[in-house]
Amino acid sequence: MFNENHSAIIEVNIDVKFFLFLIDYTIKLSLHWIKLYRLNCDSYFRGMVERGIVMDLGLKDKVALITGGSKGIGFETAKLLAREGAKVAICARNEEHLQNAREKIAEQTGQEVLAIACDVRIKEDCERAVTETVRHFGRIDILVNNAGTSFAKPFLEVDTDDWKADLDLKLFGAIHCSRFAVPYMKKQGGGAIVNVTASLAKTPGASSMPTSISRAAGMALTKAMSKDLGPDNIRVNTVCIGLIRSDQIEKRWKREAPDMSWEEYSKEIGRSIPLGRIGDTIEAANVIAFLVSDAASYVTGTSVNIDGGSSGAL
Repeated sequence: MFNENHSAIIEVNIDVKFFLFLIDYTIKLSLHWIKLYRLNCDSYFRGMVERGIVMDLGLKDKVALITGGSKGIGFETAKLLAREGAKVAICARNEEHLQNAREKIAEQTGQEVLAIACDVRIKEDCERAVTETVRHFGRIDILVNNAGTSFAKPFLEVDTDDWKADLDLKLFGAIHCSRFAVPYMKKQGGGAIVNVTASLAKTPGASSMPTSISRAAGMALTKAMSKDLGPDNIRVNTVCIGLIRSDQIEKRWKREAPDMSWEEYSKEIGRSIPLGRIGDTIEAANVIAFLVSDAASYVTGTSVNIDGGSSGAL
């Protein structure tokens, strides 16, 4: 009886050891093939880049600060830059939205994201956002001045407080963030800034104030900065946004046409747009990512319309 039990125990131990050996061998073999796969992918991608089939934006390990980065174009831009290998800091006023954005970007890209609660209308907050970015990542290569909301009324309905609030948010926010970021960029030998403005800044219409004026000032700021900072290898450009899917537009869609799909509503609202639809945030983010990348190394002082062709100005 003892011999039979003893033999059974030996057999079980052998089975367990063999099973553990198989698990260990399988894991090591899997890791080996994953390593080979990654090497092959990297080699293939490098070959594609060298042959001009795929464009390498040169954003890996660059450090980017995006204001208004918790939603919309800012969020999509931060996510895209992170996917391209950049180290990203985002700032916004709403702490809850900011942390949600940070978690989503990190989860979807595998990159570390720094979230900074910041109100760009306050000069000291702008300084802190830039300082914390540099302290955390060691440098700042890219600044995307994206903070802003849509606010448009007829001239006589815009009071002094409205003018001041809009200019503080859209113009002085960009001025302050840039002033604090530029000295670091100069020490590093260069950088890239994109100011997010609006296509209506080029052709203001009725009932478009104060936004059209604030955005026009942002365009002028972009051109002037590009002249001053070009010798320091700091490029400054602006994207002029048209009708892009946003929280405001989505609320309007659900309120006005709850039975329509987004695609149907987009085409309905976008009938006056040459491309026939509302734009998506990723379409704006793609242009911004290009402008801050090495692929646009000879582009500065320019504006790019992202409006489906709706603007009457180049």
